[in-house]
Amino acid sequence: MKRITQHILFCIGPIFSAITVTAQQKPLARLQISNPTSMTRENEIVEIEFSRLEAKVQQASFKVIETASKMEVPYQLEYKGGDKPVNLLVAVNKLLPKQTLNYDIVAGQAARTVSKTYARYVPERKDDFAWENDLIAFRMYGKALETASDNATGTDIWSKRTDKLVLDAWYKGNDYHTDKGEGMDYYQVGITLGAGDIAPYYKDSIILSKNYHHFKVLDNGPLRSTFQLGYDPWKVGDMDILATKTISLDAGSQLNRVEVKYNIAGAEEADVVAGIVKRPQESPVILDQKNGIIGYWEPEVKDKGIMGIGLLTSKPKEVKAANGHYLSRLTIKNNTPLVYYNGGAWNRAGKITTADEWFTYLRNYKNKIDKPLEVKVK
Repeated sequence: MKRITQHILFCIGPIFSAITVTAQQKPLARLQISNPTSMTRENEIVEIEFSRLEAKVQQASFKVIETASKMEVPYQLEYKGGDKPVNLLVAVNKLLPKQTLNYDIVAGQAARTVSKTYARYVPERKDDFAWENDLIAFRMYGKALETASDNATGTDIWSKRTDKLVLDAWYKGNDYHTDKGEGMDYYQVGITLGAGDIAPYYKDSIILSKNYHHFKVLDNGPLRSTFQLGYDPWKVGDMDILATKTISLDAGSQLNRVEVKYNIAGAEEADVVAGIVKRPQESPVILDQKNGIIGYWEPEVKDKGIMGIGLLTSKPKEVKAANGHYLSRLTIKNNTPLVYYNGGAWNRAGKITTADEWFTYLRNYKNKIDKPLEVKVK
């Protein structure tokens, strides 16, 4: 299949709207998407292996139509840096508990949309790499910042209260520490894991790497942006570790999916910690080892608001407050991907405004990961 860039649908609140399709077309394929849980699922990106479709869908351009309503819905072909589609990503607006909806794939040109995710290298700001969606924004620090007095190491998070993509404008204006109605960057990272980075844990110490040195953008919207960051080797005890992080952010999500791979010379596995930097003031937190959830409702910063920061991990060995962080300790095996989720929310965005709402969001998100929407292809 020829690689194309999709322009899908008009953006809406909370994420997408749709347009009515009046013409009757014979479907190339039908998707049955089901909610296996007892909670309502809203604004999710469903991933379908394209190999399940390619015998039926051979056109370079097509539409995805919700069968009952005849409404066109957004989709994206995900390439993961290659020349052929790996996944079809479909935006599902709402599924009630145990509900199943049908979607038809039909020939034709999909309607246009504004992308809701974006990622890019920022050479004009000392090698930053930044990414965002319609809810939140993040950045990681590059090699050029290592020699600067304001060097920082972990995941940075930017507060947004607009569904517009703002990175380019904020960097161009070079005044993103001031809220002019869209949000700002006020999160303090320093030499820490920040808002959910990961590092080796050796003899009860966090052994931070240097800043990322290489990058590759794999997909860039409209529904998901994915990129890789590569790190120079560093010494951890008797081990030499070479790290790659593959980070994805979906439209409508407060959290990133982070896939980490370590090449470990000198051992078959290593202890690591994903963590959130802890502030000096007391503030609400949940440390749920059984479900792999860390939720932190930061202390309020005067004239700036409150950030909720979250981490979701699978089967952590322990979850604790230590080393100036809230930490989830895990084991990573040599050359074997480890997946976790990190992110946050800002109370002034108006969507999540209390600690209880943030902790509920994290619990529900973990349930969605554990019980993804189910897809049948007909």
